[in-house]
Amino acid sequence: MNISVIRKTRTNEPAVGDEQADISALVARLTSEVNEIACGKTRSIQKITGQMKILALNALIESARAGKQGAGFAIVAQEVRNVGAQIEEIARDLESQLTRRTGDLISSIGDMTERSRGDRLVDLSLNAVELIDRNLYERTCDVRWWATDSAVVDCAASPDAASVSYASERLAVILGAYTVYLDLWLCGLDGTILANGRPDRFGVVGSSVAGCGWFKEALRLHSGDEYVAGNVERMPQLDNAQVATYCASVRSGGRSNGAPIGILAIHFDWETQARAIVQGVRLDPHDRARVLLLDSRFRVLAASDGNGLLEERFPLKVGGQRSGTYRDSTGALIGFHVTPGYETYQGLGWYGVIVSAAE
Repeated sequence: MNISVIRKTRTNEPAVGDEQADISALVARLTSEVNEIACGKTRSIQKITGQMKILALNALIESARAGKQGAGFAIVAQEVRNVGAQIEEIARDLESQLTRRTGDLISSIGDMTERSRGDRLVDLSLNAVELIDRNLYERTCDVRWWATDSAVVDCAASPDAASVSYASERLAVILGAYTVYLDLWLCGLDGTILANGRPDRFGVVGSSVAGCGWFKEALRLHSGDEYVAGNVERMPQLDNAQVATYCASVRSGGRSNGAPIGILAIHFDWETQARAIVQGVRLDPHDRARVLLLDSRFRVLAASDGNGLLEERFPLKVGGQRSGTYRDSTGALIGFHVTPGYETYQGLGWYGVIVSAAE
């Protein structure tokens, strides 16, 4: 499958997470404004009650000067003073409660925004690893299918000059139609490469892969229905390119239960295809985020910034969870999801990861 087509389809999806973040930010801003208005009004009330208290005090002073004639006015002034004190207390209590409640609301909105943002990172992480799983599932289908090709079977059974030439031509035709591969190798059971699809570019015929892990695993396959999914590695024979190698056994007569007579290895052009996926994840353009694909040991297989490929080990903290979010020591928000597999491809325990830098 053409990855660029998948990426285009994903890019056109609505940014639900972005909309939720915008709404949360709007609610938080309006809540803060309401809090400011309420506090401003209560301060105005407190100012007025302060003026009432001063007036009441002045009235008490004047009534004292007036003696008996001012006694009645003194009672009224005292009551005004008491009312002012009560209003001031109510205003203080109102301001305190409003500040606390709106503060709680703003905090809750912040938590919801954080969860929403985290959920989106998890979804995007899952999206990235699902895309690569789907692509690699198709590779497992390819290798099992091509291992039954008559030219491949005939060459494995009797690798003379004519059969080798025909098998090489056939593999070249396949490579012309499936551009996601760097090369296809037909190997004998002793590990000798018998034919390949790009002999002019990669002169590997006659060399041995007997020591390669993927070849040793392929020798242990029980039928033509099984396959080997190798780890991503740099292949010296392919100009040190990053490849994911898939293998199936070539069996007599092209039958699934036939005796093994060779191994077909197909080398997926990993770096080019994986880069298209991690760089195609739809993120907020203002979000300084790094999209990663990690293997089961957290080795960086692909990175949107192109750094650390096959060398860096990312300190992912999964806590026994298949997916989740957390903040690291720098304040970056990290979302992750382990491979769910696709169809009959169970995956290799890989992770999609997005690291959103602290603002």
